[in-house]
Amino acid sequence: MSEPLLTADETRAAEAAHAGPMDELMERAGTAVAEAVIARFEGRVTVVCGSGNNGGDGRVCARVLRERGRDVTIVEGFGELGEPDVIVDAVLGIGLKEAPREDVARMIERINAAGAPVVAVDVPSGVNASTGEIPGAAVRAAVTVTFAATKVGLAIAPGRFAAGEVVVAPIGLDVAEHEHRLVTEDVLAQVPRKSADSTKYRAGSVLVAGGSPGMTGAIVLSSLAAFRADAGYVQAAIPQSAMPSVEAHLLEAVKLPLAEDSAGRLLRRSAEAVIEAAAKADAIAIGPGLGRSEGTQAFVREVLDNVDLPVVLDADALWELEPVTRRAATVITPHAGELARLLDAEATEVEAHRREAARRAASRYGCVVLLKGADTIVAAPRVGLLIAGSGTPALATAGTGDVLTGVVAAFLAKGMEAQLAAAAAAVAHGVASRLVGGPGMVASDLLPALRQALAAAA
Repeated sequence: MSEPLLTADETRAAEAAHAGPMDELMERAGTAVAEAVIARFEGRVTVVCGSGNNGGDGRVCARVLRERGRDVTIVEGFGELGEPDVIVDAVLGIGLKEAPREDVARMIERINAAGAPVVAVDVPSGVNASTGEIPGAAVRAAVTVTFAATKVGLAIAPGRFAAGEVVVAPIGLDVAEHEHRLVTEDVLAQVPRKSADSTKYRAGSVLVAGGSPGMTGAIVLSSLAAFRADAGYVQAAIPQSAMPSVEAHLLEAVKLPLAEDSAGRLLRRSAEAVIEAAAKADAIAIGPGLGRSEGTQAFVREVLDNVDLPVVLDADALWELEPVTRRAATVITPHAGELARLLDAEATEVEAHRREAARRAASRYGCVVLLKGADTIVAAPRVGLLIAGSGTPALATAGTGDVLTGVVAAFLAKGMEAQLAAAAAAVAHGVASRLVGGPGMVASDLLPALRQALAAAA
């Protein structure tokens, strides 16, 4: 269901607990890197070695490559690279916390400028192994051979984008102690399925609230996604004026018309009908197409304060959101820009420090935070992160977030624990994007693919 992700400190603790000599680990590590090079690349190899253990791994790699008949140049003290067909980066390893010093940064830039594919040892030099942050120059690797388990910094952007293909080489370390996990597709087998005695209500009942002029498609997508994620019953709570368009495109859901202002947006008193309808629901999604006004903000707060059910908040429901104090679970699903507003920060700051931003938001708002991205991060207060990296670039299109919201709501309605439900939803969303594949995908293409993703995992 998940795989360990190690920080630098957790890796060092595993090394310290190893009963054998460090040279034994280094021999296995360097050999694993050499084998990765041999399997993927031909021609001359330049191995760039730093002074620490990472450099030691590199020297073992160079020796093994020579024993296998490869033409190898070892560069130490940052000499000339020559004209390699492939470069092995064994410069910095997991110890980096601050920007590389000037001479190391120059070597990193020369490696990147050489035009040869790079195989990084454990992590690309310049990437923080514990966070994925890149405080200065960083190697752009084609392949990263990491040891014992994937490092956190290889799973979280921007480090993720510097790592290339990640190969995990077992070298005999016990990695039982770790805080964060990479969620695999096996998690979808944990999603409760309908059984012979299921009814539409026991299979998971979802209430989706949102919609405003020009944005009714969002609540349609969320509602249909909840059905495709195997919910048995869905209610769509929408402004009265949105009824005709939603009725035309959303056949299976029950529609609940709500009071609205002159601009077609929900009001605080609209919450009364939603609170009443929640008696038939197991989870609520608020936000798709909601719009922004004082009325919609008050509507969101009124529902949160008066409904004791799991809630997922997305899009405009996050606007001016205040910290949440509820007995039932709350999940928020921001992208970097939305999370930046919640943290009074810049989006660039969130993108550069995604792990820290997600954890800070979970603590501040007292809820599960699903930070969207190629490395979807799911944070909850006082526990480790779950990382879901199943998505594809095709998800960078309008409406896919609305689909994700519906899936999260369906999994919450089925009784899954909130952090796991959010992570499983991100995985299902990502697998569906792979099943559809290719340029030109639109959000509605994901809907039938969600069914396929869950069926394959059953």
